[in-house]
Amino acid sequence: MDFDVKNIDLATGGRHRIEWAELEMPVLRGVQKQFGEDRPFAGLRISACMHVTTETANLMVSLQAGGADVVLSASNPLSTQDDVAASLVSHYEIPVYAIKGEDNETYFKHINAVLDHNPHIVMDDGADLVSTIHKSRRNLIDTMLGGTEETTTGIIRLRAMARDGALKFPMMAVNDALTKHMFDNRYGTGQSTIDGVIRATNVLIAGKNVVVAGYGWCSRGIAMRARGLGANVIVTEVDPLKALEAVMDGYRVMPMNDAAPIGDIFVSATGDIHVFDEHHFMAMKDGALLANSGHFDVEINKPALRKLAVDEPKRVRPFVEQFKMKHNGHRVNLLGEGRLINLAAAEGHPASVMDMSFAGQAMAAKYLVDNKGQLENRVYTVPQEVDQEIARIKLDAMGIKIDTLTEEQAAYLDSWEEGT
Repeated sequence: MDFDVKNIDLATGGRHRIEWAELEMPVLRGVQKQFGEDRPFAGLRISACMHVTTETANLMVSLQAGGADVVLSASNPLSTQDDVAASLVSHYEIPVYAIKGEDNETYFKHINAVLDHNPHIVMDDGADLVSTIHKSRRNLIDTMLGGTEETTTGIIRLRAMARDGALKFPMMAVNDALTKHMFDNRYGTGQSTIDGVIRATNVLIAGKNVVVAGYGWCSRGIAMRARGLGANVIVTEVDPLKALEAVMDGYRVMPMNDAAPIGDIFVSATGDIHVFDEHHFMAMKDGALLANSGHFDVEINKPALRKLAVDEPKRVRPFVEQFKMKHNGHRVNLLGEGRLINLAAAEGHPASVMDMSFAGQAMAAKYLVDNKGQLENRVYTVPQEVDQEIARIKLDAMGIKIDTLTEEQAAYLDSWEEGT
C-alpha cells in the first residue's frame, strides 16, 4: 500500500484518539452500522481531501465499512494530525497522504496522489480536488459520479464553476445542510477558534477587544464564544442585513478601518481575500494578534505584512510569528501562519459536532450513488429529510425527546380553509 505520512510509529496513539472521538459520534456510528449491512459503495473508489483529524478518520472508516475503496489527503498543510494519519494507514489500511507542516509542493503532490486513485466520488474541504480535476486531470471526469463539499469557501468556488458552466459533474453542498452550518460552523468554529488562539498565545480573552470579520455562521460562533469569555466584541461586515443582525445581537459594528486601531485580537472567517490588509496593519496597536478561521490563508494579506516589517518575523512561540513594523515599531503577531487557527494550533472542532457534519457527508455520498445518472452538473443541497433524520438521531443519542404533531394539528397546518 502506497502512502506518505510523517511517522508510522505514531499509529498506536492515533488509534486511541480515533476511538475516543468515536464515542462522541453516535450519528455517524449508526450510519456506519447501516453501511456495513447495505454496502452502498461496493466497487466504488472515493478520494477525499479533508482535514486529517480523528473525526475525519471515523468518516473514512464508515465509508470503508460501506464497501468503498478510500484514500485521503490533507486539505490544509497545517491541519493534519500525524498520529491519526499513521493509524489510518497501519490499523485501517486506508492510504493517507498528509504530513503536518508540508510545503505547497508536497500538498499538491498529495492531492494528485489521491486523484491517481481514479475516484468515482470525491470528498472535498475547499474544492481543491474538484478544481484540480477540472484544470489538469480532466481524464477523470467521465467516470465521476460526483462529489461532496463541506466548506463555505468550497461552495463559493463550486457555485462560481456551475454559474460559468465549468462544473462537469454534480456536487453536494454539505455545508449548506442545516445540521452542518447551524452547528458545525457556529458551535464548532466558535469553540475551536478560541481554543486555537488560546493555545497559540495563552492570552486572557476577558477584557480584550476582539474584532471578528464577517457575521456568517462561523463568525457568529466566534463572536458568541469570545463574548462568553468576557471579550468586548466588534463585528465588521459588508452585508447590511448581517451587520444589522450583529447590532441586534448586541455587538459593536463598524468598518475595519475604525476597528484596526482599537482591536487586540483579530479573527477572520469570511472566505474572502485580504480582509486584513496593509492599511489595517499600519493602524494596529503594539501586540495585536492576527488569526484566520477561513479555509484558505488569503484572508490575511501576508505579503503586505512582510513588506511592512523591519526584517524577517521572529518566532516567539510555536504558532506565533512576530512582525515589527517599520513605521512605528509596533509588533503585530500572526498566528498559525495565517492558516486555520483552530486546526493549526488546536485540534479542530469537537467530535460531537462533527458527528452531524460527517453523517451528512456520508449520506450525501450515498445520495450520489442512489441517483447515479439522474443528476445535472450543478451544486445540490442535501435533501431536507436527510437533515431531519440526522437531527432526530442526534437528539435520541442525547436522551432528548420531542413532541410530534397530532393528526388534528397536521391537518390544520395542511389546510387553507381554517382561519379565525
